[in-house]
Amino acid sequence: MQFLNILPLRGPNIWTYRPVLEVWLDIGDLEDSPSNTIPGFYERLTAWLPELIEHRCGIGERGGFLLRLKEGTWPGHILEHVTIELQNQAGMQSGFGKARSTHVRGVYKVVVRSRNEQVSRAALHAARELVLAAMQDRPFDVMSTVATLRDMVDDLCIGPSTGCIVDAATERGIPSIRLNEGNLVQLGHGARQHRIWTAETDQTSAIAETISRDKDLTKSLLSACGVPVPEGRVVDSPADAWDAAEDIGVPVVVKPSDGNHGRGVSTELMTQAEVETAYHLADAEGSEVIVERYVRGNEHRLLVVGGKLAAAARGEQAWVTGDGKLTISALIDVQLNSDPRRGEAEEFPLDIIHLPSNAVIRADVERQGYNGDSIPAADKKVLIVRNGNVANDVTDEVHPDIAAMAELAARIIGLDIAGVDLVAEDISKPLSEQDAAIVEINAGPGLLMHLKPATGQPRPVGKAIVDSLFKAEDNGRIPIVGICGTTGKTQVAQLVASLLRLSGQHIGLACSAGLSFDNRVLDTRDCATWTAAQKVLLNRNVEAAVIENSIATILNEGLGYDRCQVGVITNLDPAQHLGECYIETPEQVCNVLRTQVDVVLENGVAVLNADDVLVADMAQYCDGEVLLFAQEMQVLKTHLQQGGRAVAVRADEVLLCTGESEKVLLKLSDISGFGSDKNPQAIANILAAIGVAWALHLTPSLIRAGLKTFIAPTRAATL
Repeated sequence: MQFLNILPLRGPNIWTYRPVLEVWLDIGDLEDSPSNTIPGFYERLTAWLPELIEHRCGIGERGGFLLRLKEGTWPGHILEHVTIELQNQAGMQSGFGKARSTHVRGVYKVVVRSRNEQVSRAALHAARELVLAAMQDRPFDVMSTVATLRDMVDDLCIGPSTGCIVDAATERGIPSIRLNEGNLVQLGHGARQHRIWTAETDQTSAIAETISRDKDLTKSLLSACGVPVPEGRVVDSPADAWDAAEDIGVPVVVKPSDGNHGRGVSTELMTQAEVETAYHLADAEGSEVIVERYVRGNEHRLLVVGGKLAAAARGEQAWVTGDGKLTISALIDVQLNSDPRRGEAEEFPLDIIHLPSNAVIRADVERQGYNGDSIPAADKKVLIVRNGNVANDVTDEVHPDIAAMAELAARIIGLDIAGVDLVAEDISKPLSEQDAAIVEINAGPGLLMHLKPATGQPRPVGKAIVDSLFKAEDNGRIPIVGICGTTGKTQVAQLVASLLRLSGQHIGLACSAGLSFDNRVLDTRDCATWTAAQKVLLNRNVEAAVIENSIATILNEGLGYDRCQVGVITNLDPAQHLGECYIETPEQVCNVLRTQVDVVLENGVAVLNADDVLVADMAQYCDGEVLLFAQEMQVLKTHLQQGGRAVAVRADEVLLCTGESEKVLLKLSDISGFGSDKNPQAIANILAAIGVAWALHLTPSLIRAGLKTFIAPTRAATL
């Protein structure tokens, strides 16, 4: 089983709309050894990966793949499913895969969905070794392999908080582009984009974020606006901390002024020794230390997004109960850390409790007269975590008065997304009936507690964030014109870009003649590539994009955009594309080219050459409108009878046709640089560009002006 080539197809491709990893696999002599002829192979493989029973395969039902395995299938197909399963077990969910033979005996194309190229490559190589080990009856450490892949997922993939926002954007049809190896993601394209970084956005004020990190300043601003906060002040020494505690009145809380996640926070302190010890714990975490009045009740996290309460969660204390035999450390492991909701990874709603490494927890335990080696008496309850994970959903319980106060607090600080920490005995009662207070405001708040609460209902906080950035009718898309075909692509792209610039829009153009923004040329090399297309879509100045794609681009990289407003097919000569990437028939070439039509949006337009039968037949794959162009009126007859639109030529006149109506746009002889040369290819290019301009609602007068002033590219640049 030899990998001849591995292609990361990062955009829509011949297999699917989404990124995949395509491997060319040579199975050699195994072509003569389907799975049912290898003794013990089925048993070994299913023992290592029993979850393969969930793979439905082409049969469409649970156990479908295992049935194929028993009946006899080939290594390419097996590699596909094992790679998918390893990705799933690593936490990078994937359900898509294909395995197809080529015209070369023993050589297959195996394709799997790839959410992260590095992880998918590692899973692919691991799957090959696993399959060979099962065939050759030698050991294979599945658990270690999955653990390694899981670590890669944790390190390389976007986190669950960012992921929920991206997923919510996808549900609304908003495209996304990951901008770094972390959690910085662009939602939308060009001038209509927004950026997120976990629970922060390009609307998050740097000033507001700085204010929120200064807890003393935050309290001062909130108090000035009538928001209830606990009294307190900044202190500069253990002695000063006790002086403040005496002024405020015990019990008190001691915490760092700029800490987060509860680190260094000690609560319900009663004695001088407790306060002074807590001062040192807080001082080790932050730049300043605050002593403030202790507010009785449970800690709550209220998530405010775009000025509205989106979710609420409550924290709970964690206790152990003695049995007269086990130490407190052992009781923590048996009674608390054994909870399946606790774990080290971000996906777990509750944290593992490490008594030796958590000074605050140790101090709380010691205040009760114990340490980790103490053995409490039977039935004796010991408080371990005073401020437990805030992970129990209470969104539906929040009183409107409390919700309004949290929303006001977020506005006072100036955060578009805020985690408001409230201490209250009963969140379902108004503030006036209890001694509740807001103790902190957090920028970039964690979302996992709302996505995977320990108890209660998950909340669609990702959707709330997306809805705060994009109005209901806004999908973050700019008009994208994708152009493909055998010849004429570049001239069509340049002409379309020229017409769009004339309409007053800022245009990004990526074609084989180079990369340019408006009239500024950045690169004169061949830029009909995935990378160049991405550069266009990242540019915040671009209001419309014109992107050329070759068949080679689709086969080797995938399209540089997920969907387009207008997709153009200039023509198709299959003979010029045979032999590349195991493409050997005209039907296969057509299947590649139809990718450009497949990605046209439902409210978009496919502009197709009706003079080319192979191109015209691709109309059936378009989700949106089909607008034809042709130099022979006869080929448009049926389309026009059905009320369709077309750009046509009669004698020297270019016609805009809708159903039975016709409108003369201009004469071919009026087009700048066209002259007396009636080259059919040049005419087709002009008609295609007119079709795009019409599809994008440019006025006839603007189209005429653009054509009459357009400077034609050299002949070498028209191919």
